[in-house]
Amino acid sequence: MSTTRILIADPLEILAAGLRSWLSEAPEMEVVGHAGTGQAVLERLEEGPVDLILMEVSLPGRDGIDTMREVRRHHPAVKVLAYSALTEIEYVNSMLIEGASGYLVKGSSKEELITAIRAVMNDQPYLSPAARESTLHGYDHTQKRMDGEYIGLTEREREIIRLVAQERTNDEIAKALFISVDTVKTHRKHLMTKLNVRSLAGLVKYARDRCWI
Repeated sequence: MSTTRILIADPLEILAAGLRSWLSEAPEMEVVGHAGTGQAVLERLEEGPVDLILMEVSLPGRDGIDTMREVRRHHPAVKVLAYSALTEIEYVNSMLIEGASGYLVKGSSKEELITAIRAVMNDQPYLSPAARESTLHGYDHTQKRMDGEYIGLTEREREIIRLVAQERTNDEIAKALFISVDTVKTHRKHLMTKLNVRSLAGLVKYARDRCWI
């Protein structure tokens, strides 16, 4: 049985220690390191082989979504299992879109953690029940944020969704942001996928729910 070398990416050392203890009970799994930030994850990947990253989404500095994007770009053979208490659609879909093989919600049992890792290592995507429910129902099913904050969206996506909510056309958005109309359409498509909405009206509602307009 080949060994699965696991890097734990979480800002809390005490949580990483607990996960290490849990995973020690799986004979084919070995924790080879802990990284408390997204940048530390990328640096650790340059130092030695890692098969799977158990990654918190809300890492300090470079967050888990941005880190996932860099892992896919520079270390495509490394699998990532998101492991977070965050269940909003923006987080779950953003991690999956960027290349994560699964999303496990914190609070899951030791048995589910090990099952999820084994599934991912066998090229089987894994979503815990809360994450699966979020992807099915979209952002309307998750907690509204009325403080104007965003979650799980890139800076460019935030710019575009605000302009969409202001009823700007694709041409107007392209001119305002100095990008092509095709690029605007691509961003809109990604936004609708991330938020699991089916129309521009859904994007506008999202922006209004967050007091962006």
